Amino acid sequence: MDTKGKKILIADDEPDILEILQYNLAAEGYQVITAKDGDEAIEKARAFHPELIVLDIMMPKKNGIEVCNILRMQPSFGETLIIFLTALSDEKNQIHGLETGADDYVSKPISPKVLVSRVNALFRRTRRRSAEVAHASLAANTIQVGDLMIDKEKFLVNYQQKDITLAKKEFELLALLASRPGRVFLRNEILSQVWGTDVIVGDRTIDVHIRKIRQKLEVDCITTVKGVGYKFEL
Repeated sequence: MDTKGKKILIADDEPDILEILQYNLAAEGYQVITAKDGDEAIEKARAFHPELIVLDIMMPKKNGIEVCNILRMQPSFGETLIIFLTALSDEKNQIHGLETGADDYVSKPISPKVLVSRVNALFRRTRRRSAEVAHASLAANTIQVGDLMIDKEKFLVNYQQKDITLAKKEFELLALLASRPGRVFLRNEILSQVWGTDVIVGDRTIDVHIRKIRQKLEVDCITTVKGVGYKFEL
């Protein structure tokens, strides 16, 4: 993957982490700068205009979630990729971070190789998504992801030139997840958008429907993000 020229900002209050992550990402070909607290992260993001920002959640002055909120309110950062660094047991903040608009999170203690892999994957996903959008049908009710086509108006699913019959909720669930490939949808978000707020369903409802979708498509295209939600990747 061509990483030349892609800019990354890393914000963390631990100098050792900044140094090792900057070294490994720079070795991969990225242009990397660092910030040691939330205020500096905002200042450098506005001046540097990175394509991706790595934010430690627990930082002085402003934490990572506050920084993410502030940047996401500005149109120029609406499409900027954001990865949170979180403690292993920090599930609440992981969920909050994803709700705020983060694209991914990496748990501490940090493996530089894992972070580099996640960064590369996010850029690949973004490039693939842009290509898919460019070649997608102009119809607002059509979702095209690789060999998968979903026509929401005609209630049709076609995968690899084969029509797939899905039940109504299976169709709505697949359409929701496939509308934003790679984005993690929270369980409550899925239940609200697919089943509605007035319907009470069991905890395993989503799991059952996802299993049926996988079986009918004959491809494992929906990933479970433990303790958080689900994402579509094909």
